[in-house]
Amino acid sequence: MFVKQVSIFVENKKGTIADTILLLGENGINIRALSVADTSDYGILRLIVSEPEKAQEILKKNNYTVKLTDVIAFAVSDKPGGLGEALKALHDNDIEIAYVYSFVGHYKDNAVGIISTPKLDEAVNVLHDNGILIIASEQVYKS
Repeated sequence: MFVKQVSIFVENKKGTIADTILLLGENGINIRALSVADTSDYGILRLIVSEPEKAQEILKKNNYTVKLTDVIAFAVSDKPGGLGEALKALHDNDIEIAYVYSFVGHYKDNAVGIISTPKLDEAVNVLHDNGILIIASEQVYKS
C-alpha cells in the first residue's frame, strides 16, 4: 500500500545533485519521482525509484546519508482542480500533509502525486473513501 521514498542528505554545492542522480543511473536505478528541499548549506533530495533498497545500498556505499521512508502514491484526474480534490479530502479529515510532489509521467491517464503525512493509514482511507486511487508500490516502481 505504501511506497518507499529514498531521502538523501546532500550538500548544497554545484554538481552534487547531478553526481547523485548519475550514480543511481550508472547502477540501473530508474527515477520515477523527484523533489528537492534546500537551505543555504544542504538539501534533501527525495526520490521514488525503481529499486529503493538497492538505491539505499548503493548510496550508503558511496558515503551518502540516506533513509527510506513510507509515502503514499495516488492518482487524480489530470485536469484543473484534480489535485485540489485530494488535498481537500485530507484537510477536511484533519490529516496534516508534511509535503507533496508530483510524479514523472501518468498512471492510466491520471496525474500522479506523492504525499507524506504522519497519518499514513488514515490518509489512505480518506483518499480511498473520496474516490482517489491509491497506486500500489509494484506499479510505482516498474519502469
